[in-house]
Amino acid sequence: MMDPSMTHDVLHEVLDNTSLAWGLIACGTAQLSKLVIELVVHRRFRPAVLIETGGMPSSHSALVTGTAACIGWSLGFDHPLFALAAMVSFVVMYDASGIRRAAGFTAQRVNGLPDELWPDAPPKPLKESLGHSRLEVLVGSLFGPAVALPGLVYLGSPGHLFSLLGVGPG
Repeated sequence: MMDPSMTHDVLHEVLDNTSLAWGLIACGTAQLSKLVIELVVHRRFRPAVLIETGGMPSSHSALVTGTAACIGWSLGFDHPLFALAAMVSFVVMYDASGIRRAAGFTAQRVNGLPDELWPDAPPKPLKESLGHSRLEVLVGSLFGPAVALPGLVYLGSPGHLFSLLGVGPG
């Protein structure tokens, strides 16, 4: 059985990991912005956009670029961990605008085929909104550092914020 004080230390370490925290906050903020965009552009309140993939901006791009920017700011942009985070960001963004987008187009075409072509028609259509346009990826990639770096510089880690507010583990 794990020692409770060890669990407490791990929780503190996770909450003090500014790169992780601000990357996730950038991702969440990008995802929330989809709800605002849905309201403004399409004039409808559709909370389902909060859990859907695809759309403007790419929250995956915001996550990886926000995290990479925090790592670079914290450790230096010449640090090997920043290089690794930047490479992972490039792979995620390439995948979102290339492979996942193409898979979505393929799913759209398969869903358009008549059910008579299948021996056993699928009970539910394939998911079509998988990837992002290059613009959605670009906006997400700019969104990440735009949220994460000011948070890191001006607010610090969530653990630090919790201690200032007198809430959370402490």
